Amino acid sequence: MTADVDSERPGERPSDGFEVFRDDWGIPHLRAADALVLARAQGRVTALDRAWQLETERHRVLGTSASHLGAEAVDWDRFVRRARIADTARRCFDRLAPETAAWVGAYVEGVNEGLAEGAARATEFAAVGLAPGRWEPWTPLGVWLSTHILFAGFPTKLWREEVARRLGEDRMTLFATDGPGTAGSNGWLLTGARTATGAPLLAGDPHRFIEDPGVYQQIRLACPEFDVVGLAVPGIPGIAHFGHTGGVAWAITNAMADYQDLYREQVRRTPDGGVEALGPDGWYQAHAHTETIEVAGADPETVEVIETDRGPVIIGEATGAEMGGERAAGEDEGAEPASDAPVISLRYPPRVTGELGFDVLPALLRARTVADLDTALDRWAEPVNVVLAADTAGGTLHRVAGHVPVRPYANRLRVVPAEDPAYAWREGEAVPLPRTEVDGPGGIAVMANERGLAAPLGVEFAPPHRAHRIRELLGAGTDWSPDAQAAVHTDTRLASSRPLLSLLARAPGLGPAARRLRDRLLRWDRHMDADSTDATLYARLRADVVHRLAGHPTLRGVTGADDPWRSAAYPSLFRPWLAAVPRIGYALESLLTDGLLSYEDRSAVVAASADAVAAAAEEVPPGAWGELHRLSPWQALPDLTPDEGEIRPGLAGDHDCVLSTSSVPGVTDLFARGPAARYVWDLARREDSRWVVPFGASGVPGSAHHRDQTPLWARGVFAPVVTDWNLLHRTTRHPEENPAMTAAAEPTPPALRAAVHEQKVEGFGVVRLVPVVPAADVDLLHGWVTEERARFWGMGDHTREQVRETYEFVDSLPTHHAYLALRDGVPAALFQTYEPQADPVGECYDVQPGDFGIHLLIAPAEGEGAVKGYTDALLTVFVGHVFGDPARLRVVVEPDARNEKALARMVRAGFELGPEIVKPEKTARLAFLTREAALRLG
Repeated sequence: MTADVDSERPGERPSDGFEVFRDDWGIPHLRAADALVLARAQGRVTALDRAWQLETERHRVLGTSASHLGAEAVDWDRFVRRARIADTARRCFDRLAPETAAWVGAYVEGVNEGLAEGAARATEFAAVGLAPGRWEPWTPLGVWLSTHILFAGFPTKLWREEVARRLGEDRMTLFATDGPGTAGSNGWLLTGARTATGAPLLAGDPHRFIEDPGVYQQIRLACPEFDVVGLAVPGIPGIAHFGHTGGVAWAITNAMADYQDLYREQVRRTPDGGVEALGPDGWYQAHAHTETIEVAGADPETVEVIETDRGPVIIGEATGAEMGGERAAGEDEGAEPASDAPVISLRYPPRVTGELGFDVLPALLRARTVADLDTALDRWAEPVNVVLAADTAGGTLHRVAGHVPVRPYANRLRVVPAEDPAYAWREGEAVPLPRTEVDGPGGIAVMANERGLAAPLGVEFAPPHRAHRIRELLGAGTDWSPDAQAAVHTDTRLASSRPLLSLLARAPGLGPAARRLRDRLLRWDRHMDADSTDATLYARLRADVVHRLAGHPTLRGVTGADDPWRSAAYPSLFRPWLAAVPRIGYALESLLTDGLLSYEDRSAVVAASADAVAAAAEEVPPGAWGELHRLSPWQALPDLTPDEGEIRPGLAGDHDCVLSTSSVPGVTDLFARGPAARYVWDLARREDSRWVVPFGASGVPGSAHHRDQTPLWARGVFAPVVTDWNLLHRTTRHPEENPAMTAAAEPTPPALRAAVHEQKVEGFGVVRLVPVVPAADVDLLHGWVTEERARFWGMGDHTREQVRETYEFVDSLPTHHAYLALRDGVPAALFQTYEPQADPVGECYDVQPGDFGIHLLIAPAEGEGAVKGYTDALLTVFVGHVFGDPARLRVVVEPDARNEKALARMVRAGFELGPEIVKPEKTARLAFLTREAALRLG
């Protein structure tokens, strides 16, 4: 698959000292003479692939987005200017080690070299009349700050203040849960005791607001010092969060630590127009200056930037003699009256210390062991993360990395008074951070934003359901492979449904329709599957309960006409943290078990909702969950190349599922947060690692790799991590211009497709199951199914087009799937799966929970005569794949009743024969293999 080098273009010649390769997904693999040249190459390639995204981020750092996006961007521009993001980035850059500054500068040089060409390909620039600007050496640090400034969720303190004021101090954390401004993620580590290879596996997915283009960039960076694959953040050199150096791999989740403080300031305007603030030692001159925000299609806006000794003022203005409290003794009587709006400053570590942690980034690339990684992470600053890592020697690491200041616990909870010295940070001190190794006997470590390793550092954490479910799934096996991790990534069990369903089970006075609804939901398996109408019914019931709770007199203090959402005291940017209905929706589990409402009140609310939802459902039956639960990604501009089915697929999952596609209960079934990437790092063979992102490698609308990974991501499968340079396309052009990459827009060959299951069978070889791609595989399949030996398959008279149409139809069904089984890369069998309750066979027998149907057609080129036990070996793999999902309890097959050879094979494999059934196309004999029988047979 290597290709000839294309004709050179200016600025990307062999004399530049680096080479650019691409795999079939357009993912860049960069190889350079040294680390500085490689950083420049990374910047340039990112500018070619993601020019619009890079410029969007640069303008967000500077607070100039409204200049081309209009009034809707003013709130953000005002915030980042007042928070002094750009100035903080400059400070942090000035404190970098010289070698790190040079490395970051090389990346910026590459960005500036490629930006004009990248912008010429990105239609968004022309759409808003924007010309690309110039990146400064400190710009990547600003991108990092603006991306993560809200990660610690400091606006939640505003919400707690309102709850305390309206419902009482003891209710301050009543709504505690993973809030809308924080990002949840999953990550897990399996030691060699739990894997098929005996080497560790590291897997997971960051849950963030899903943006188009994606927030993570798949990339490979190689030079004589290191060779690393991972997920980079566009605009940031190196690989910060998720990487595999060959010797060690690492991944992070948000620690949910609290390390940003809000201070209630008293400030006043002086006669000369300056600003004074009140501190522990009295009034002093605060920094103040004004800036102008240009707004496309509207008049410019002026913003005053004020900074006290605590930090930048992000809420309120110095319009009166004193803000945020009573008039101080001795204050001038002639001063302007104080406003009712609070003045609040933000204190965050990089602004105080000038440290962002960027010196860690090159060290991560050079790490070879867990010890190397651990040492590097000691200097990490922002944001505070939980880290899991493993190396090829079997070393493991589970730790927190970042800077958490030492200060009173009250600072974590709420806004504190600026003038009181009791709430000051202890200068130069940071909280010691927890670290541990992954325990040997259990062999499992999980991080899912729960109250775990980072518990001493925060206040609000995600509910424990994702973490518990991941441990439960992983604990069921001891021979995990990379592709088998997909079953964990995509698990849809919604444990947080228990309190609502428990109240429903005992709800008093239900009418007939509500009782039918109750009985149906109590039989539901509590999986938020895309094809489940029960999941839709549950979501309807939950939404109705949320709205009834919002109207309950006990909660009217935070949901009434003067609720925090409507408060003019807070900038609209913070409204997602202050909206009461989403808060109730996310905290529904605790509100239905907490004593705030009496048990009778809670039961009455659920009963009323059940009656209402049941009546509506009988009038309009619910559709499948995936029809409602659709992706709604963030884009700086409306989609310029709309394709609703491609960019907004319907998915399974919900906010407390491992597949955390997070809708907002009570507001919308759409989701904007979810897996922004998935990864599996294999420490046995890096080439067996896997990854996928929601859209694609390219940010250029309409390009072949703009959204080509979306179907994989939506199905929960992976793209391969290619590490063999001979399997890559060498290119000096953008992938869409490169003739060698034209083939990449064609269906991927079977050997390079992401596998849903991989298993080594001793004496037989490695078997991989990959999805059938009808357009690419039609000739192969037509040849197989029309042979006389395949007469029982029922397609002997099908034309090539009929075979393709058949498998395109199968591919369109969420309940039916077709796979090629590859033995050592060579197609060996056709394997199909189906859910019996969604198939005509389900009408012919009593379908049991956990039943799962399969069909099997062995390739004609081999067979049992060529290799002894050929079919039995393949059947072992297929059964292993099916039972890799703990929810599947029994395999169902239905061979033609005349196919005595197939029936004998099934009995030999442990199947129990069932009755004959009559189908339109054949008389079949059912056969069943239970999980227990499969385990007994090994």
